[in-house]
Amino acid sequence: MSLPSVYQNKFAEKLTILNDRGRGVLVRIYHIKKTCSDPKTRPSFLCDKAMEPSIKFINKKFPNLDVRSSTQHLGPVHKDKGDIVRALGPYYYSFVDVLEFRDHVYELLNTIDANQCYFDIHVNYDFTKSYLDLIVTYVSLVLLLARTEDRRVLIGMYHCAHEMSHGSSDSSFARLAQMLLEYDHPLKKLAEEFGPHTKAVSSALLSLHFLFARRNQGSEQWRSDQLLSLLSTASTMLSPASSDTMACEYLSLEVMERWILMGFLVCPGALGTSPQCLELWRLALQGSLYVTLLRDEALQIHKVTEELLSSLKGYGKRVADLKECKEHAVAHSGSLHRGRRAYLRGAVRELEVLLEDQPGLLGPKALFVFMALSFCRDEVSWLVRHAEHVTKTKTAEDFADNRVAEILFLMEQLRSLVRRQVGVLRRYHAQYLARFDALVLSEIVQNLSVCPEEESIILSSFVSSLSSLSDKGADDKEHFDFAPLRLDWFRLQAYTSVAKAVLPLSTNPDVGRIMNLIVFHTKLLDSLEELLAETSDLSELCFFPRPIEKMFMAMMEEPSMLRYSIAFPLLCSHFSRCVHPMCPEEYPQLQAVALGLCNKFLEEMARQATACIMDACAEQHNLSEQLLPKHCASTVSKARNKRALKHQSKKGEAERGKPGAESQRKDRSVTTNMDKLHLALAELSLSLNHVPNFTVFEHTVTPAEYLSSQLETRFSKAIVAMACYSQATQEVARPSEVLVGLGAYVTFIQSLMHLLGLDVARIVRSVLLQQTQPRDAAGGQTLTTIYTNWYLEALLRQASTGAIVLAPALQAFTTVPREGEPSFSAAEFSDVSEMRALAELIGPYGMKFLSDNLMWHVSSQVAELKKLVNENMDTLVQLRSSSCKPEQMAALLPRLTSDNVLKRMTIIGEILSFRAMAQRGLREVFSHHCPFLMGPIECLTDVVSPDTDIQVTLSIFELATAAGIPCEIDPALVHVLAGSKMDGSSSEEDYKAACLLLVFVAVSLPLLASDPTSTYNPDTDGYNNNIHCLAKAIIHVSAALFTVHRKNIETHLKEFLLLASVSLLQLGQDGDKLRCRNRDSVSLLMQLIVAESSFLTVDMLETCFPYVLLRNAFREVRRDSGRIPQH
Repeated sequence: MSLPSVYQNKFAEKLTILNDRGRGVLVRIYHIKKTCSDPKTRPSFLCDKAMEPSIKFINKKFPNLDVRSSTQHLGPVHKDKGDIVRALGPYYYSFVDVLEFRDHVYELLNTIDANQCYFDIHVNYDFTKSYLDLIVTYVSLVLLLARTEDRRVLIGMYHCAHEMSHGSSDSSFARLAQMLLEYDHPLKKLAEEFGPHTKAVSSALLSLHFLFARRNQGSEQWRSDQLLSLLSTASTMLSPASSDTMACEYLSLEVMERWILMGFLVCPGALGTSPQCLELWRLALQGSLYVTLLRDEALQIHKVTEELLSSLKGYGKRVADLKECKEHAVAHSGSLHRGRRAYLRGAVRELEVLLEDQPGLLGPKALFVFMALSFCRDEVSWLVRHAEHVTKTKTAEDFADNRVAEILFLMEQLRSLVRRQVGVLRRYHAQYLARFDALVLSEIVQNLSVCPEEESIILSSFVSSLSSLSDKGADDKEHFDFAPLRLDWFRLQAYTSVAKAVLPLSTNPDVGRIMNLIVFHTKLLDSLEELLAETSDLSELCFFPRPIEKMFMAMMEEPSMLRYSIAFPLLCSHFSRCVHPMCPEEYPQLQAVALGLCNKFLEEMARQATACIMDACAEQHNLSEQLLPKHCASTVSKARNKRALKHQSKKGEAERGKPGAESQRKDRSVTTNMDKLHLALAELSLSLNHVPNFTVFEHTVTPAEYLSSQLETRFSKAIVAMACYSQATQEVARPSEVLVGLGAYVTFIQSLMHLLGLDVARIVRSVLLQQTQPRDAAGGQTLTTIYTNWYLEALLRQASTGAIVLAPALQAFTTVPREGEPSFSAAEFSDVSEMRALAELIGPYGMKFLSDNLMWHVSSQVAELKKLVNENMDTLVQLRSSSCKPEQMAALLPRLTSDNVLKRMTIIGEILSFRAMAQRGLREVFSHHCPFLMGPIECLTDVVSPDTDIQVTLSIFELATAAGIPCEIDPALVHVLAGSKMDGSSSEEDYKAACLLLVFVAVSLPLLASDPTSTYNPDTDGYNNNIHCLAKAIIHVSAALFTVHRKNIETHLKEFLLLASVSLLQLGQDGDKLRCRNRDSVSLLMQLIVAESSFLTVDMLETCFPYVLLRNAFREVRRDSGRIPQH
């Protein structure tokens, strides 16, 4: 039969188109099945309760649906007929596509049978492979169609709605309904359909016999053959890897298994015609329990085959063989594949290392790479498929592998190596095709006994195309395109494989073998990505999220596998290949699954890496904590009492180890917890930094960013946890201890910079900066919030109750000891070192937040004081005008209705005193870190004079306050008091209230003398009831108030000094000893007020309160306390 007479059959074109079309239809039916089985995505009509009677009617009467006489049952369908047609149209026409596909497959298979085509996978590879692929696609489509439970409802409801809308049914409905009825029992129907095709199918399958037997071997045989090893035959390392069955070497074993099992499933008659068919079938049955239909849809092959054969006559022996094979598969398939995976891990690792070191070997040994990829892909696919479907087994370990990550990782390494060394492949195989393949093909063509003109022209064009290749084209990255050559060869295979062909391939196998070799070499030049996808595409795993996640979690528990963990996120980059052009609706769902899995994997890896870092930091923190001064007391005590310690040690007391003992190690093989943490961290860091980024469904994923984000979050939480803050018990760690711990954390994290591959300095800066804000990036508490709340709610609140007093001599708050209360040392949280540590921890921003909160409380107290002033407005006005009339003042004082003015002023003074201490700590820290900034700020502050504009002055003072420099006018206090004017009051009234407030305080000072706690304590340089804080409150509140009202501060302070002096001098004339018992101590407040203010001088005080009174008062106070100053 000559070329023109068979050209009209177009086997190559039809097989190519039908295989691609069949795959698309298969994907659409799969999508329909999954959509309708999920209540969330199921069409709304199928979930509507009003539609239930119609659905039941359609299911019962299908396909005999008389729309006109069934209006009672189909009323809801008639109501929504338009929406139903629009919604179910895509589903209906997908089933129509199945019908059309079946028709074309029938036609093609019959034509192939009529032409008695020859099939041999080793010779006409493309023709045989496409033929078997078409059969498997068609069988899978029919079986998947039978599994779609809602097929009748979808087609029947659309038919009814269509007829209601258009007056007639769709033209395809009758044949479509008949097809559904025929495939209610799909296997029997398929066996009937393929009866005439048994000879062609069995001949194609028989060509796999030798290949499948050679490929389907155990790890012991692989090991004895040194499969994939380049070192086993070092002498031939530079020789090109070649084979008479080139494409068969990397043909998927899973694909062959599916061909065999599904082929004999629809052609069971072939099993009795040839012992080789039976042997091939038995061998395939022993390898797997489940065979893939599509994605996660699998066929329990032993079960369905047994059901089919049991229903047929004369297959009793085959059923017995089947049961025997099933028992063998259940008992040995798991261990067989486990052994293969173990061998591949070692062999592929060796291959990858050798090619990475000597990439030039990739030219002659490219075949080994694709073989390795194909073998690994088959084993991973088998494992995932069986892990999903095998639920009950006695050997669960056969279907779980915590080391599968290494295989996935090695596959990615080989893929990456091939892409990087594409130049090596191009140069080598361009020369190989031109200087070897072309010559061999030319010689074979010349030696053909019979070669018709048409075939000769095609083969000669192959030779000329290959001979024209040059090294320069490969070096210049010339775009090669051998797709026409490969298509011509496919066509030639079809033309020469028919019966009575003039040039039959069956008698000229050398042509087929050399052309298969040439096709492989051309793919290395122009279709490398397609070849990689053919041998290593793992996109189907997108539909097995559960077993993939289980394997990932099992792998994360295996320390030696952590370095390969990046393989799972990289696996998600394959998933975009799942999308088929005929089913774009799947894209959003597949994208969500891929990104979700990728995020889950990377977050878990980053979480474990961060946990290692935080655990190691905690260890370093514990070590640094042992060096704190508070822990040295026991060591010092032991050193001073050696004898006593020896006596105590005999009683069995355990001695406390000295810091540094943990570093002593006698045996290096004994691993510590830090060793394990460092190892796990090194492995995870290596994995996370394996690739800078990769793409998943057009999203660029950067693994290191996950670690950076997790580390930032965990580090922030760890810092907060170091504070040990309890809102219930108001307990918190000392700032200095937290600072030491933070230093240990930061030092250790910075030491990991080379290991993590991150900008650790940026992370540390970001986290520490967040701690200076009220809330961190996640909205959680920070050290700033914790310490602000604690100092306000615990320390200053107790100070307002008298439980804590300010000790100026110690520059700290001290606790007043009381019986029955737990001991708490305020000095440990408020001395100079703690304030400095606090400033280090929360920085200028945090100190500003603390200051703002303190000022808010001051503002609240000032507002309450103004209310008291308003209540006593008339009396205070009279007292102010009677400063020179002592008798009148004495008569007016009892008319004041409140005695807690001084208490509130004292609270204000305590708050301002604490703020001054915090500012002092900030100044020291700022001076240490930024001395070059502190100098100019101090100089700028010194430039301010009374003549400077007040706004300029406040701006300069605000800058100075931010650096911790004290100012005569507090800008923060000015700001809060300016915004706290009394409701409904004018500026003049508010100013008047400010003046009278000073009057109120001044005339109330004598009341302090009657308080038994108003005693000056020389040890603390303060008073037991904190009234020495009044000086700071009076001066700073006055300065702020009168700055707000743009009045002269000095004038009003002089007035206050005069009124206070008159009031205290009158106290000396009072004969009541109880009211005057602490008169001398209270008199010393005048000295403190003048010392606190830059607006008042001792000379001003001398004019209204003689200094001799202060000197005598100080002597009396010292005498009363039992300490007379020595001169």
